[in-house]
Amino acid sequence: MSKTVDVALPKGRLGEKALAVLEGAGYPCPEIHSESRRLIFANEAAGVRYFWVKPSDVAIYVERGAADVGVVGKDILLEYGPDVYELADLRMGRCRMCVAGPAGFRDNPDRILRVATKFPHMARDYYAGRSREIDIIKLNGSIELAPLLGLSDVIVDIVETGTTLRENHLEPLEEVAPISARLIANKAAYQFKTDAIRAMTEAVAAAVRGKE
Repeated sequence: MSKTVDVALPKGRLGEKALAVLEGAGYPCPEIHSESRRLIFANEAAGVRYFWVKPSDVAIYVERGAADVGVVGKDILLEYGPDVYELADLRMGRCRMCVAGPAGFRDNPDRILRVATKFPHMARDYYAGRSREIDIIKLNGSIELAPLLGLSDVIVDIVETGTTLRENHLEPLEEVAPISARLIANKAAYQFKTDAIRAMTEAVAAAVRGKE
């Protein structure tokens, strides 16, 4: 089996930052910076092959073995629970998964709490740990609108700067989990390409430490 490591990168700013770290860690790929419609970019000399995918699909590519490793947000790992190894915290794309609601909101434990979110599993697990009965309202966008229109009492969503919340008279109430980008690996690939994937993990971890 080839010792070239196939890496799934999330499209967008996070993926570009991750690529910069990987290249700085000794896995350059000049052709990925060219103006091309190609989907796969390889540098056999460096033992790496990259491809861009939708951020929410990275874990699927890795879990199913189409990629050996990938870069994915911790929110995806917590929400979908893919069967992969989590190798390293890349300490980028940092934000928080929070419960947010109207300023001054106070939970009434005598009634079911209505929670709007894009992350139903995380929300359910969080409130189950608090033995709080909730009604999950799964939404795909404009989560902040839900409490404003009375659809929900609170929301569970990713908070970066908090600007959107403030502009809509909402505020973080509780932190569910800290979020950042993680390097993950396919379990079978890790067994067959142990040395190559470990070497990449160690080099990337050292590069991340060097940026702090």
